[in-house]
Amino acid sequence: MQSHTFSLLTQALNDLQQWKASFGAFSLDETLLVDSYKSAQVFETLTQRLKGNYPFHHPVYAGQMLKSPHEVAWAAYALASSINPNNHALDGGPPSSEMEKEIMPMLADFFGYGDTFLGHLTSSGTIGNLEALWISRKIHPHKKIAFSKNAHYTHGRMCEVLGMDSVTIPINYHGEFEFSTVEPAEIGTLVVTLGTTGLGEVEPLDQALEWAQAHDIRIHIDSAYGGFFRSLKDSDMIDGTSWKLMQEADSIVVDPHKHGLQPYGCGAVLFKDPAVGRFYKHDSPYTYFTSDELHLGEISLECSRAGATAVAFWATLQCFPLKEKEGYGPILAKCRQAALVGFDLISNSEKLTAYKKPELDILTYFPISESTKNVSQISELSRKVFQKGMDDQSFFLSLYKVPAGDFAHFHPDYVADEENVTILRSVLMRPEHADFIRELIRRIESAI
Repeated sequence: MQSHTFSLLTQALNDLQQWKASFGAFSLDETLLVDSYKSAQVFETLTQRLKGNYPFHHPVYAGQMLKSPHEVAWAAYALASSINPNNHALDGGPPSSEMEKEIMPMLADFFGYGDTFLGHLTSSGTIGNLEALWISRKIHPHKKIAFSKNAHYTHGRMCEVLGMDSVTIPINYHGEFEFSTVEPAEIGTLVVTLGTTGLGEVEPLDQALEWAQAHDIRIHIDSAYGGFFRSLKDSDMIDGTSWKLMQEADSIVVDPHKHGLQPYGCGAVLFKDPAVGRFYKHDSPYTYFTSDELHLGEISLECSRAGATAVAFWATLQCFPLKEKEGYGPILAKCRQAALVGFDLISNSEKLTAYKKPELDILTYFPISESTKNVSQISELSRKVFQKGMDDQSFFLSLYKVPAGDFAHFHPDYVADEENVTILRSVLMRPEHADFIRELIRRIESAI
């Protein structure tokens, strides 16, 4: 696949070069010239230094939410980067801006918004969430933002940036919001996370909607990590309850640079009511002059944004539709399958115990031995296994801290002699993990 992609990229670069030459010959300014020997040295050193990365491209890596982009995506990104379009205004990148405008209806339809929406790509999910909370402040300037203790830490940080008060809502052991702990009249927006970054948990959107609608509270969905799992909402691989209700939310954020196969950074934000565009209104004396059409910078907090991001995502969506049986659906199904198989293997293991059953593709577990009685022993074993994989480069995991009280609820047989328990965590976000999971578990067990 890669050799074919290289061939396509080379051909495309040559085609673009002919287009560039059609404007007339000119010489590159001498200030931009680099000695060929020097550039060769730089790239030789660069290649060696890049090998210092962890193997994000390989299923042996199951540590963090990191993986290589699809070949189609990085090739399209590289192609567009040779021109360097800017999607802030149509003047900066007419074709890439049009591609972004074609992408957003696809995402809106995927999440159930249909034809009526406002949205654009962002440089990250964090920026997308910032925009959603900024709109919330515009609509409810004196009210708080509420989110669960499992929400991404940046929500609290963004509230500080925006000068807004926030409130954390407890989640009980059944995964439900404990709304009795907050005063509804004080809340302007409730953030619901579909796919938490820690455990990959899906918060109950049905419960949140019922409470929010009863109190005229906006709903913002942070599905930066989990959003593309909506492609499986009608399958029997996940609980589709929350995923089928996403269109009821006021705004949605998703990160295509996670499960969307894209290079960093590519996020997206969508608003159900396009009238929120009025809050973005601004005037620039130089930016908009070639077209009366909507410029993406008119509906974005960001100014300069890489047009290559839109080009890469557009090209990927042409090859991988947002469907259950075609494109993204089969990819996400493999990731989910890896987690389910891994959970079954761990449940029958004499050396590993699952912390909780995975809801998406994030698997958490801990090593045990015959003498394991305390949570401190679990933490020590977890760190040893983690380091063993790193040292041997036989597997790459991540460590995850769990409050001892939460751990004791699910595993009461262990003595909580420390405040937190360190366990192991595997993010199985490559479809290749479905075939590799048995070998991965075997390697982890052999390290105990």
